[in-house]
Amino acid sequence: MNLTGLMTCFLVLLLFWGEVKIGFGQINGDGRNYITWNDLNVDDHRSPLRESGYQKRVIVVDVNGRGDSVTVQGAVDMVPENNTERVKIHVLPGVYSDDLIAFLEMQREGTWKSASVTVESDYFCASGITFENTVVAAGGGVDGYQAVALRISGEKAVFYKVRFLGSQDTLLDESGSHYFFHCFIQGSVDFIFGNARSLYQECEISVVGDGFAVAAQHRNSVAEDTGFSFVNCTVSGTGNVYLGRAWGNYSRIIYSYCEFDIDVRPEGWEDWRVPSRQNTVVFGEYECRGRGADRSRRATWSRALNCSEARPFFDTAFIRGEQWLRL
Repeated sequence: MNLTGLMTCFLVLLLFWGEVKIGFGQINGDGRNYITWNDLNVDDHRSPLRESGYQKRVIVVDVNGRGDSVTVQGAVDMVPENNTERVKIHVLPGVYSDDLIAFLEMQREGTWKSASVTVESDYFCASGITFENTVVAAGGGVDGYQAVALRISGEKAVFYKVRFLGSQDTLLDESGSHYFFHCFIQGSVDFIFGNARSLYQECEISVVGDGFAVAAQHRNSVAEDTGFSFVNCTVSGTGNVYLGRAWGNYSRIIYSYCEFDIDVRPEGWEDWRVPSRQNTVVFGEYECRGRGADRSRRATWSRALNCSEARPFFDTAFIRGEQWLRL
């Protein structure tokens, strides 16, 4: 993780360790099950480490040794195994090369195991930090290697002013409901991928190298209520790209009010070389603009949505934010 060059210089992790109750019941000592703006801030004017009984509620990470831990993993390890309290980890500026595993269920191989940061805890928040995987060259990768900067599979997560840097498979948005707001995401091949239900709002998406496809969504059944919604985002960079690919039989990707400041392949979308998926995927665009927004030669199985069709994807209602966001 690289925190240099950021306007903000702290990370706030909201960790629930151990068994977590999902829904409207109590999930922590605060007696609430939602995320607020306060959860994304640390008061720099108070003592960096606050105690609640024996539970450390704010843990400071400083690579120079002036905090509670010199590594992020060390800070995570300070959270008790059966914790149900809110814990914030305040990461001071610096480069941290350790792997962060917020809640690890099992070892995985390949793409999944390559993640610089893995988050399986619920109600996770991050703000003002860069997650980076430097294994794959920015020019398109080395020998087809994949390297994930962040893998998120916990339920209900918020990322605000966070940068995700890599090339192939940068951000594994694997499962759960997630909100990405004012984030920067860089990559070249399928670099936003997974089967989460996620809203990307006012994000900057940067294609590097030769480029290929921005997003690959893995919805495999009509019963799965998942998909990626990009709203008021900017897609820019190099190469000649697809907006999305049908990784799953019922893949769902929607762009609304986005700026395509990049060369988009005329067909716009790709079926993963499985023609039958053309009949079941949901790939749509609404009121997009820029040099890549021309739909005159788009794949006929993609959709130019009208307002009523696009509206369910416009805001946090898509991720049922009324149940867990107070922003």
